[in-house]
Amino acid sequence: MVIAPDIEAQILRYHHAEKWTVGTIARQLHVHHSVVRRVLAQAGLPRIGPPPRPSQIDAYLPFIRQTLETFPTLTASRLYAMARERGYRGSPDHFRHLIACHRPRPKAEAYLRLRSLPGEQAQVDWAHFGHLQIGRARRPLMAFVMVLSYSRQIFLRFFLDARMESFLRGHVGAFAAWQGVPRVLLYDNLKSAVLERHGAAIRFHPTLLGFAGHYRYEPRPVAVARGNEKGRVERAIRYVRDSFFAARSFVDLDDLNAQAETWCIGPAADRRCPDEPQRTVRAVFAEEAGRLLALPDNPAPLLERVTVSVGKTPYVRFDLNDYSIPHTHVRRVLSVLADPHEVRIVDGAEVLAVHRRSYDKGAQIEAADHVQALVEQKRAAREHRATDRLAHAVPASQTLLARAAERGANLGAITSALIRLLDRNSAADLQAAILEALERDVPHPNAVRLALEHRREQRGQAPQVDLALPEHVQRRDAPVRPHALETYDQLKERSDD
Repeated sequence: MVIAPDIEAQILRYHHAEKWTVGTIARQLHVHHSVVRRVLAQAGLPRIGPPPRPSQIDAYLPFIRQTLETFPTLTASRLYAMARERGYRGSPDHFRHLIACHRPRPKAEAYLRLRSLPGEQAQVDWAHFGHLQIGRARRPLMAFVMVLSYSRQIFLRFFLDARMESFLRGHVGAFAAWQGVPRVLLYDNLKSAVLERHGAAIRFHPTLLGFAGHYRYEPRPVAVARGNEKGRVERAIRYVRDSFFAARSFVDLDDLNAQAETWCIGPAADRRCPDEPQRTVRAVFAEEAGRLLALPDNPAPLLERVTVSVGKTPYVRFDLNDYSIPHTHVRRVLSVLADPHEVRIVDGAEVLAVHRRSYDKGAQIEAADHVQALVEQKRAAREHRATDRLAHAVPASQTLLARAAERGANLGAITSALIRLLDRNSAADLQAAILEALERDVPHPNAVRLALEHRREQRGQAPQVDLALPEHVQRRDAPVRPHALETYDQLKERSDD
């Protein structure tokens, strides 16, 4: 039980000045007598009252203390089982209470305040800021934070993942914003930085080492359980949560990053520098900027490269979405090169397709020429394309087709009729009309057509008139050239002869 400081002061005053007993103090202050004894014991007073009675655990205390010195984190339940094997017969709850009194407490450790030279060091870390719903995909919102240890200048950029490519893009953004590179970058035990660690033996990620060599800085991990070595970036993340992200509204990721950039060069730079309260972070950074390493002549390439295997359909799966390719390259192994805005699909040195990157889930990103080439080549592909178009534009069409199949209807004819209705009506109207036909339990295009006409009448629109004749009628209506009548006259002359 945690008590207020004024109650603790009253307990000590009543005991020393008024000579009240523990029970009297507890009754008058409305606290438990154990609380009074604890306050007096913490004040260095000897135990008040009769000596403690002998306990079953007394004989096992040397064994328990020795075991806890060797294994400080050993659980009370395991200690109880060990004591039971040695003859202890007390209850487990009382044993657990006694163990809490005898367990050694870790010693409080003091830390030195670390200082760095201008341009010498920066600290890097990821921070999780919830999730973003993009279409059907729920993407994690990750914040890349880099802070200069001397001036406390902050760089902040948000990403939708914590991949190595995003991690390095954050570095490049920070170096470009500061027009320089710190000599040392401190990393926590991030998977993006440290692959393996055994004591002082550290194995860095080879991609990070190559990137550090390109920008000529030293990657350095912080010691295990040494929060003071990366306290600047942790405080910067807390500052970002409280002063920037809290109660902030944004349209999309680009809008959020634009606001973050404005905040970093504005309010975050105008705050007081912790090491020099008389100056702002902006003023100290202006001094530090000249001490940073110069940027290399060419930035490091940061494309995501993924090897993909193409199946029977001309689509490549990348980051939860499908991107179209020419149908001539199915059943092959291709490469995907992606940046935050564009996806390129290549076969060796040949670029097969370029698409805008989607962060949705299960979306089909298509190029019109890819689909048209496949439609022209195979009739089956055209029919499959019609079904896909219906499925994406009007999801209720799949339910209608399934119910029609149960009744033995011609699915090809129904699909063609629905496609014609989709060409002449909006997808939303067709979706509503199909749902109305399904409610009436009539899975047929005629019911859908009647529902569409009813909706047009309610809106006061004229009925649609299809002036195009069916193909078989057009064939019958082909022009016929009349026969010349002079030939009949010639036949008559021959009969007279």
